[in-house]
Amino acid sequence: MKLYSHRQAPNPFRVTLFLAEKGVKVNTAYVDFMHGELKAEEFKAINPCQRLPVLVLDDGTAISESCAICRYIEEMNPLKPLLGQTAKERALIEMWNRRADLGLLNQVSQVFRHTNPAMAPLEQPQVKEWGEANRPKILETLAIFDAQLANNRYVAGDRYSIADITLFAAINFARVIKLQVPEKLGNLRRWYAKMIERPGVQAALQVMKETSSA
Repeated sequence: MKLYSHRQAPNPFRVTLFLAEKGVKVNTAYVDFMHGELKAEEFKAINPCQRLPVLVLDDGTAISESCAICRYIEEMNPLKPLLGQTAKERALIEMWNRRADLGLLNQVSQVFRHTNPAMAPLEQPQVKEWGEANRPKILETLAIFDAQLANNRYVAGDRYSIADITLFAAINFARVIKLQVPEKLGNLRRWYAKMIERPGVQAALQVMKETSSA
């Protein structure tokens, strides 16, 4: 297997953190999308959508989309399950993961992609008004997660899951738009502090900090 990834982009980071929590190592190639490497014919042959991450299996099958990659890793490595074990648990994890993904990570991404001048060549058209319109939505979504964490140890209940990984990736990525979890959201802040202490999170953050090519 070979994983095409990026050290700092949030969706590749989700897979990096998932792998770290599972204790699975995968041969990884880092792609510099800021310098057009996603548009290279070689990469487009792997993923015509020109997005990261992509997991290429030994038989040549290419799996893109972060959650699809994580599901494959989970199925092949069932120990330390992160997608749930019962029908109810799997459904709740899927629900909260989608809320973290579509309702928060996507909102942060829209602000970044549409307001950061460095993203202008990649985001055409770049609509600053749309980016700024997502800022208040981020705070509304963070409040929903804070309420959920008032009575739950983890995002989807008592078990650590991919929903926690996606939420952490979203909040961690929000630093690029200069947004932090408000102090009044104490449950969310306590959860984030516990996340930082996890060895898997520390390992994934170390990968993010590295600048040399793999």
